[in-house]
Amino acid sequence: MSKLGNLGARLYRGEVGYDFVGKRKIWYGISILITITAIVGLAVRGLNMGIEFEGGAVFTTPKTSVSVAQAEKYAEEASGHDALVQELGSGGLRIQVAGVDTAKSDQIKADLAKDMDLKPESINADLVGPSWGEQISQKAWQGLIIFMVLVVIYLAIAFEWRMALAALIALIHDITITVGVYALVGFEVTQGTIIGLLTILGYSLYDTVVVFDSLKEQSKDLTKQTRWTYSEVANRSINSTLVRSINTTVVALLPVAGLLFIGGGFLGAGMLNDISLSLFVGLAAGAYSSIFIATPLVADLKETEPAMKALKKRVLAKRAAAAAKGESVESESDARIEEDDEPQDDEPAGATPAGVVGPRTQPASRGRGRGRPSGKRR
Repeated sequence: MSKLGNLGARLYRGEVGYDFVGKRKIWYGISILITITAIVGLAVRGLNMGIEFEGGAVFTTPKTSVSVAQAEKYAEEASGHDALVQELGSGGLRIQVAGVDTAKSDQIKADLAKDMDLKPESINADLVGPSWGEQISQKAWQGLIIFMVLVVIYLAIAFEWRMALAALIALIHDITITVGVYALVGFEVTQGTIIGLLTILGYSLYDTVVVFDSLKEQSKDLTKQTRWTYSEVANRSINSTLVRSINTTVVALLPVAGLLFIGGGFLGAGMLNDISLSLFVGLAAGAYSSIFIATPLVADLKETEPAMKALKKRVLAKRAAAAAKGESVESESDARIEEDDEPQDDEPAGATPAGVVGPRTQPASRGRGRGRPSGKRR
């Protein structure tokens, strides 16, 4: 843990760094591939909509020795429809049959009790109408749209529109992947799934906003210096918050993984699995998009501005001139200032320019303003 803490401190100070933004085309390619896979899975397999959305009956039995396969056979013979059977942690079974009414439900319940050697009153039967699922779906879509509009407005005001656009793309990326995973693994979509999808929106934005806040702070007055391009400052922002993002994501994923793999596996399927899968996939996708999608997108959008294009040209020209003279070219992870960088009139000697993280040392050969309060040469 101490090594991780030291690494985090070195990343924050800019002493070491990983070129996330410079390799953004690789991350874009990976994200596009994953997104296409999710969309294809959604188009081919579709979503396994739960009884809440299709309507039908749900039968819950007490502990029984009847297997899942046998119970599924009994339910299909009794109803004439496809049935979905899940084993509960108590040893009972949850049997779902779509497209049945009240009269048919009573008959199915009686037939199941007879086939499974149970008392009819021991089987709990619940009827669900499809209109309820439609209402929930409409409310979920409304909530999603309102949430995204508010997020875009807030980020555009607190930061800028480029960051708002990048965050919106990252959100769509996370939701698409999560829904695609549901289609590929065949998990049932229930009201728990909807709750999970709405919940991950906030988690997805958390790390993104942290990086954006660091980037906003470090890029102040960026055009007044010639040491860093906007992409390099964006990369430093990711590195300075990297360990924090990893820690918060792991801490959030551990209890959700417990719900998904332990709770769902040993306590039985149902809403526990539905909500935990959406949370698990959404948290992982959100952490990925914050680092590899949102911030690189902001750098791409920002460097289309004339001012940032000019800054990049000045930085590269300065480095090329230094290389031609045989001088060492300052790399992105190097925090030392070159000797020909003059401070601004209102900037004290040895101060760190805005937008730069890391220690800055003033060359000892410069005796500028020695013994003079004003710090100006005669």
